[in-house]
Amino acid sequence: MLRPATLQGALLASTAGLAMACAVASPAAAQGSDFYSGKQINWILSAGAGGGYSTYAQAFAPYLTKYLPGNPTVVVRNMPGAGGIVATSFINKIAPRDGLTIAGVQNNTPFEPLFGTKEADYDPTKMTWLGTPSVETGLLIVWHSSPIMTLADAQKMEMTAGASGANSTPSFYARLLNELLGTKIKVIAGFPGQNEAYLAMERGELDSYGVTFWSSLTSTKPNWLPEKKIRILVQYGPEKETDLPDVPFGPDLIKKEEDRLLMEAAFAQLAAGRPFVAPPGLPPERTAALRKAMLDAFKDPDFLADAAKQQLQVDKPRSGEQLQEQIKRVYEMPASVSERLRRIAQNF
Repeated sequence: MLRPATLQGALLASTAGLAMACAVASPAAAQGSDFYSGKQINWILSAGAGGGYSTYAQAFAPYLTKYLPGNPTVVVRNMPGAGGIVATSFINKIAPRDGLTIAGVQNNTPFEPLFGTKEADYDPTKMTWLGTPSVETGLLIVWHSSPIMTLADAQKMEMTAGASGANSTPSFYARLLNELLGTKIKVIAGFPGQNEAYLAMERGELDSYGVTFWSSLTSTKPNWLPEKKIRILVQYGPEKETDLPDVPFGPDLIKKEEDRLLMEAAFAQLAAGRPFVAPPGLPPERTAALRKAMLDAFKDPDFLADAAKQQLQVDKPRSGEQLQEQIKRVYEMPASVSERLRRIAQNF
């Protein structure tokens, strides 16, 4: 959960050229199924070139073209900044509302206004969510040498977990588990990233990392589980991971209704996966075309094969309608839930 210090300069610098490019590529509105024929879609990415988001976009773009009527070209443009808020603000405020500009953003961005991030001055419920190729499952793991064997142990004994900063995603989920499941996780901040925290675990300096995603574990440390290098104490997210049938599922352990709603709101990021979004107010027929093309492309056998070769997660895709409803539901939760979520997110 990145809390950027400033956004104005980054937004202006990042969007000036892109706004011009999108405007040039966006002709007057047209109707009918042939709208996309001969057109160009500008796909904005909220991360820098060369990373996982760019790799995913380059792999996916030909399949989006394949399933959109008229087979438009897709040009990928990077717009990093403020943990995805720069690109999301661009889509909300500047991008043309004609179906020719879309974005791939971090899954925190739909919920930053809920967390109280003042720079996120947009209404995610009004934006046009197109779908996600996957959902995430969060894990609380411990290194095999840790004295903590089960979730019950973690509720009785203090355990250390690495994180980059006090307001990072691993820190947030550690505090959330402490509040809702009664764990005694002590966050040790200051690690540059996950790899450094993992090394500290291997050296016996940490019990855990604040949050490990199933997709990351299976792609970066595929030997850890079969070789029993780690134990998984609990899993959490929008749904239980079928490959972990014997690992307790966080939502099943919640008894109070408000706690259940808080967990759902906090895990909404995981349900958003790797979200694709378009500006508010798109013509309905283009919203429908983009959503259908996304979902069809997610399921394309050739794309799935390409994604597997590049170790790109495509698992349990969700439609734009499902994503839109999930975001709407979180924002309609009682104020008491939002206040608790903000307190945990902002660490006060």
